[in-house]
Amino acid sequence: MKTTYFFILSFLCSFYSDAADQVKIIISNPLTTSRLEVVEIPFQEIVKRLGGRESFMITDANGNEVQQQRTYDGKFLFQAGVGDKGRSVYYAKIGVCCVKEDRVYGRLFTERQDEIGWENDRVAYRIYGHGAAVGYDVFNKSTSDLMLNHWYASEQNQEMRSVCQQLREKGLGDLAEQVYLAYSYHVDHGKGMDCYTVGPTLGGGANALVQEDGSLFMPQCYESFEILDEGPLRFTIRLTYPAQTYQGERVVETRTISLDAGSHFNRVTVSYQGLGATSHMAAGVVVHKNNPAAYVLSPDHGYLGYEDLGDASVYPERYREGLSRQMGKIYVGLLFPSNEIEMVFQERENGMAIGHLLAKSSVRPSSALTYYFGSGWNKSPLTSFHSLADWEAFLSRSVRRVRNPLKVQLK
Repeated sequence: MKTTYFFILSFLCSFYSDAADQVKIIISNPLTTSRLEVVEIPFQEIVKRLGGRESFMITDANGNEVQQQRTYDGKFLFQAGVGDKGRSVYYAKIGVCCVKEDRVYGRLFTERQDEIGWENDRVAYRIYGHGAAVGYDVFNKSTSDLMLNHWYASEQNQEMRSVCQQLREKGLGDLAEQVYLAYSYHVDHGKGMDCYTVGPTLGGGANALVQEDGSLFMPQCYESFEILDEGPLRFTIRLTYPAQTYQGERVVETRTISLDAGSHFNRVTVSYQGLGATSHMAAGVVVHKNNPAAYVLSPDHGYLGYEDLGDASVYPERYREGLSRQMGKIYVGLLFPSNEIEMVFQERENGMAIGHLLAKSSVRPSSALTYYFGSGWNKSPLTSFHSLADWEAFLSRSVRRVRNPLKVQLK
């Protein structure tokens, strides 16, 4: 028994003495533009090289610790900076991560009829849990702060709502309007605002199956959800939609959406359970009447984009003209890893909307389709989007990054 124990102990000591105390991680950039992005590595690949030890931290070449995250699907994340056609070195070292800054966030907002909101240090979005607004809504941010909890708490402030109601009952409707505008997230109070309109459309990048006549088979609001990653670098949510009858089949749609720190784009993977044959799906962006021609379609390069001017109709009429100036220009767009897509403007007048920019592709039974949707705001000091041409240039750079990911090598 003692001999067996001694043998096992000797084996373990030999195993750990041979295992590395650190793993060298080389990040290479195949493009001629510098990049700062979240990179992912299979978690178990690092653990294996560290002799089975799962507690480690990531540092740059100078020994500075960087933020890290382990994901629900077995990935390990950290943000890496790499120059054009360059290489950067990082290290996975035995130890405990001490960097705790959350740069993404999301949750179910029960106080707003089960809306789901999520954000990072650049952009913010929501999906409605009720009504006919089934597309993605866009919040504009001009700060790296995480703002959704503040915005929702302000908008749903029951004490202020009660004050507004009391003022209206006293015949002071104008004063009530001014009080509401003083706390509403529809007004820019210095860090951003909500002035994008979705309505019964795909909004800023949602998807729908395409019917045989070419029209959109619009989805309903989500039925259930599961938050898979909660940061600090990646937020991931899986949404399941109610079963609908499409071309004689009962079809259930699932979407998995993830947003990384520092990115303007969400990655979404869509699948349909119950499809009887290869069908067509379209991802799209709504086009509004107040800016009908401010868009770009580039199927050869895998992107589409639109310049949205916001919706001033949420404001009382007497303040509409003045407040509309603060809305700026909202840029929305889609990126596609594959060129196997058809892009069109499809007329579909509905309220403020005149149609959609659509990217159509085939979706097979029991398969999934991935694309990216995102946004930017010309009033944010964190970016330099001041025209549709600026936004198109950014879309072009971004799709090249999607198609040419940073390369990771472990040593």
